[in-house]
Amino acid sequence: MAGVNTCNGFTGFGFLSVLTSMFMHGGWMHIIGNMLFLWIFGGNVEDAMGSVRFLVFYLLGGLGAAAAQIISGPESLIPMVGASGAIGGVMGGYLVLYPRVKVHILVPLFIIFWTFRVPAWAMLGYWIALQLFEGIVSFGSSSGGIAFWAHVGGFAVGIAAIFLLKDDELLFDHPYHGWSDTIDPASIWNDPDKSG
Repeated sequence: MAGVNTCNGFTGFGFLSVLTSMFMHGGWMHIIGNMLFLWIFGGNVEDAMGSVRFLVFYLLGGLGAAAAQIISGPESLIPMVGASGAIGGVMGGYLVLYPRVKVHILVPLFIIFWTFRVPAWAMLGYWIALQLFEGIVSFGSSSGGIAFWAHVGGFAVGIAAIFLLKDDELLFDHPYHGWSDTIDPASIWNDPDKSG
C-alpha cells in the first residue's frame, strides 16, 4: 500500500496518536460505558498506588492495548479510539489486587432489572474470556467495531504492571486485598492466652 500510513508507518510525531486515541471516543454510549467501568474499578486501583503512579499505570495499559491491537491487524486502516484498552488495564490490576470484592451486576430483562453480586474474579474472568473469544472470532475481519485485542492487551499489561506500581503500605488496611485474608503484623503483640 504505497502512500498509505498504517499503524506500522509512524513518522515524526505520529506516535502521539496512540496516546491521544486513549482520550477520544466514538460516541456518547462509548464514553459513558468507559467512564462507568473506570468509576467502578479505577478508584480502588488508584488508592493502591497514588495518583501519579495511577496515571503511569493507566497510560501503560493504553499503550499495551494499542500494541495488542496493532499486532492483531498491522495493516488495518481502521482507526482505534477510546479508553477501553487502558480501562482494561485498570480491570486487570483490580483482579490482582481485589479478586474477592463483590461487584454488583445489573441484568435488564425487558422492563425488570435484576441485580446480584459476584466476586470480582468471576466478573472480570467472564469479561476477559468474552474479549478473547470475540477477538478470535474477529480475526480476518476488515470491518470496524470493537477493538477486542486492545481490551486483552490492556488487561494483560494491567496484570503485569500492578506488581511494579502498587504500594503495599497503601494496600495493607484493605480487608479484601489479595486471595486470602491478611494478617495484621501488629497482632504478634497480642497474647494468645487472653481472650477478648
